[in-house]
Amino acid sequence: MDVHALGWIALASIVIALITIDIVGHVRTPHAPTLKEASRWTAAYVALAVGFGFLVWAIWGLRYAGEYWAGWVTEWSLSLDNLFVFVIIISAFRVPREYQQKVLLSGIIIALVLRLIFILIGAALIAKASWIFYIFGLWLLYTAYGQIREGVGDDEDDEYQETRFVRIVRKVFPVTDGFLSDKLLHRHGGKTYLTPMLLVILALGSTDLMFAFDSIPAIFGLTKEPFLVFAANAFALLGLRQLYFLIDGLLERLVYLHYGLAAILGFIGVKLVLHAMHENSLGFINGGQGFNVPDIGIPTSLGFIVITLLITVIASILKSRSDAKADVTVSSSP
Repeated sequence: MDVHALGWIALASIVIALITIDIVGHVRTPHAPTLKEASRWTAAYVALAVGFGFLVWAIWGLRYAGEYWAGWVTEWSLSLDNLFVFVIIISAFRVPREYQQKVLLSGIIIALVLRLIFILIGAALIAKASWIFYIFGLWLLYTAYGQIREGVGDDEDDEYQETRFVRIVRKVFPVTDGFLSDKLLHRHGGKTYLTPMLLVILALGSTDLMFAFDSIPAIFGLTKEPFLVFAANAFALLGLRQLYFLIDGLLERLVYLHYGLAAILGFIGVKLVLHAMHENSLGFINGGQGFNVPDIGIPTSLGFIVITLLITVIASILKSRSDAKADVTVSSSP
């Protein structure tokens, strides 16, 4: 895939324009979005992300459009797991509802910069040492196992714990006792204080960095193109802010989300290992010849991801309704 510098400039312009719209149109005037507003903007971001795939199709062909769509759907589904943690962090810091948009957008901007660095490093590793696919694949299989453990774990463990980075910041710099509107820094008595607003932004950004260790290898299992990897990440992350306000009250109903994500990560992990074996990334084994194993294509990958998400959501909704009816029955019984 030959991407001209103008392609990167155009993508960067789109990302900057969307961030600017969010800052000017939403964050500059603190408010808690209504369900209607969040729904409208979530639909707009989804339409924009899907539409970008058609642009890729028109310029580079259906193959790369399919890789982009598969990557975006994967990143978007993994972002739901991010939202679980974001809800916990924002609740732990007791961020006022009207300032949560600024917190989320700032954390997303930090995450975009960090992920771009990760993507460039990952692309360089793949170009010089394709055996890295073995490591990526095994890591995703381990992550899938972790998702299953979270799914069967106790909800009592879902408490926010500050990252080491945030703990260091809190020890080194003085912090105000509470929020001072949406200020990040506060000057008082000739001394500069950090506010909890800045700390929660740092917490979200550094936490997303840990999620990147899962999501970046996952999308490299679907496409090797850094341009598509960053585009999928950008559109998935930029839509997170409004998606948060749309489903923050519904996340707890997605009771099977961890199992769905485990299936997706496990599938991509197997795909990466099979691809490495097919290409024989470790050329000194098997006489330098590739192994006779299937190399899973993008149509199969995209179909599996979409179907898994649909099954996960439908099964979760049915389970939540069943539990709600059972609770009503128990509460109404004498």
